[in-house]
Amino acid sequence: MSSIIKNKAEQTISEVLALADISINGPRPWDIQVHSPEFYNHLLCNGSLGLGESYMAGWWDAVALDQFFFRILRGGLEQKLRKSRAAILCGIKATLSNCQNKKKALEVGKKHYDVGNDLFESMLDKHMTYSCAYWQNGAHDLTAAQEAKLDLICRKVELEPGMRVLDIGCGWGSFVRYAAQNYGVEAVGVTISTEQAKLARTRCAGLPIDIRLQDYRDLSEQFDAIVSVGMFEHVGYKNYRQFMQVVNRCLKPEALFLLHTIASNKSSYHGDPWLDKYIFPNGMLPSIEQVGKASEQLLVMEDWHNMGVHYDKTLTSWFANFDRSWPKLKDRYNDTFYRMWKYYLLSVAGAFRARKIQVWQVVLSQNGRLGSYQSHR
Repeated sequence: MSSIIKNKAEQTISEVLALADISINGPRPWDIQVHSPEFYNHLLCNGSLGLGESYMAGWWDAVALDQFFFRILRGGLEQKLRKSRAAILCGIKATLSNCQNKKKALEVGKKHYDVGNDLFESMLDKHMTYSCAYWQNGAHDLTAAQEAKLDLICRKVELEPGMRVLDIGCGWGSFVRYAAQNYGVEAVGVTISTEQAKLARTRCAGLPIDIRLQDYRDLSEQFDAIVSVGMFEHVGYKNYRQFMQVVNRCLKPEALFLLHTIASNKSSYHGDPWLDKYIFPNGMLPSIEQVGKASEQLLVMEDWHNMGVHYDKTLTSWFANFDRSWPKLKDRYNDTFYRMWKYYLLSVAGAFRARKIQVWQVVLSQNGRLGSYQSHR
């Protein structure tokens, strides 16, 4: 009986993959090579969680994971199988509790951002910018593309020498460092990652920058400009309104706030089960509706820029750096970690290529700027 069930599972998976022109054990880069029959049942029972876990276990491979995921997501195959138990449990957890309250917000810092500064130094550009680069105006490499993004943000919030700027979720200090060096501002950066704060303080030494290990909800002072770059994905739908209230109380009159976030094409209330378990605990992507409701009657939208098409190249560049650096990293991180990290970077690259997820830069003000706002793109 068990062999019949396995055969049925294999047949079901094969038929679904064929809808996106993906073959099992086929010759093309996006075809998958199955090494264990356990793969089929694990995928059917656990959905995206099972797909990722079986890849980490070495039960299947694809020469080009990014192409595989592009075809799956562009073809809407995730909707062809019944909702997995893992996805249902994620939804229940997100509904019954605030998965991003002050205590739980620390989990992503410990699990992801504290995993090792050596990993991120090897993977990212020289500024250590862990968000979508801007491959515009002839940016020829990752560092140039990240500098183009950092400068774009500075111009969008209209930085001038002597201004005091807040970065909510400052990472390793890339934005505050760039803004202080190139626009003559003072800056405060907050993060919930111990390792990020430690390295950011070293990288920003000698500059008028205060790096704090602090939850955004504890901010109360006012600033001439505020940015949040790649942090809103950790806020959670139950806290979106409070986040915007914090921005509102910290923003001086006439000042601007720029929100840079990965985003979803539809409203949801939890993240992907595999990403939630292995990469970004308690993470979720906002929708247009959720950002609008959170900021309504608090902030006025001045500009909304979708730059999601630039993230595909950013992620594949990060993977190339990670892969190239693996010989010097592998003594600290094992082979399962390599497969997990590769799966993370290239699956998300495929999702951006398929336009299933986006990156927004939204500029907001308190009461609406008098006259027209220049987007500076």
